[in-house]
Amino acid sequence: MFSSTSRLRATALSSYLGLFVWVALWHGVLSPHVHVNPYGVTIAWLLPLLLPLKGILTGKPYTHAWANFILMFYFIHALTILWVDQGERWLALVELLLTSISFVSNIYFAKRKGQELGLGLKKLSQVEREEKARFEK
Repeated sequence: MFSSTSRLRATALSSYLGLFVWVALWHGVLSPHVHVNPYGVTIAWLLPLLLPLKGILTGKPYTHAWANFILMFYFIHALTILWVDQGERWLALVELLLTSISFVSNIYFAKRKGQELGLGLKKLSQVEREEKARFEK
């Protein structure tokens, strides 16, 4: 039915979009900041997630891989809130779960899709042979 790559892509996409919606709901509706404009805070929290969105929507493995650097910001935020704020722990737990699922599925999707496309890093021994052949001419 579905290949493992397409399942990984569906998981990565749905968890990433789920995180996007969750962050918007959390900061804009469920628990808006009382001293700061909630729309500004929501936009500030969503902007980093917009950076890799086009590549994730189109299924580019490289974008899925580097999007994990952005996800770490939300991962650390969730862990911090879990530690310090009892009132928002359940909100942080959802963020942590969505971020973790997105992180893992992005890694495996990028790996599998890269293998299917023939992308990848050369082994060091092959690079050394190519350099030796090029410089010994």
